[in-house]
Amino acid sequence: MTHALRPPPGPRTVVIVVRGPIASEAVAGLCERVRSLLGTRPADLVTCDVSALAPADATAIDALARLQLTAMRLGGAIRLRDAPDELRDLLTLTGLRDALPLCAGLGAQTHRQIEQLEQVRIHEEVDPADPPV
Repeated sequence: MTHALRPPPGPRTVVIVVRGPIASEAVAGLCERVRSLLGTRPADLVTCDVSALAPADATAIDALARLQLTAMRLGGAIRLRDAPDELRDLLTLTGLRDALPLCAGLGAQTHRQIEQLEQVRIHEEVDPADPPV
């Protein structure tokens, strides 16, 4: 009896490391890299290790969103691995947390909800002379 080797079930994945800071002019090159990976390998998921992505700023968010759009146009997707708390907070604040999902079970750093951060800031900024709302 001959046993054929079969790939494991689930998406076929390639991993890239995204380091920062990311310059605006480097975003096109990152997208081309994802396009090349998805076009030349039997993969449909790109896992982006973002543990070394600093700072988490608007350019980084823009780059990750563009990577996701590039992957989706090719029938794939990206997932973020080992995202620092600062990046997670920024994804939540910008409303991109669902569009740029995190790898399940990875990057298990303690994560505070952005709503909790806002409540603390509001509480600290209250002027005692202001009437209650």
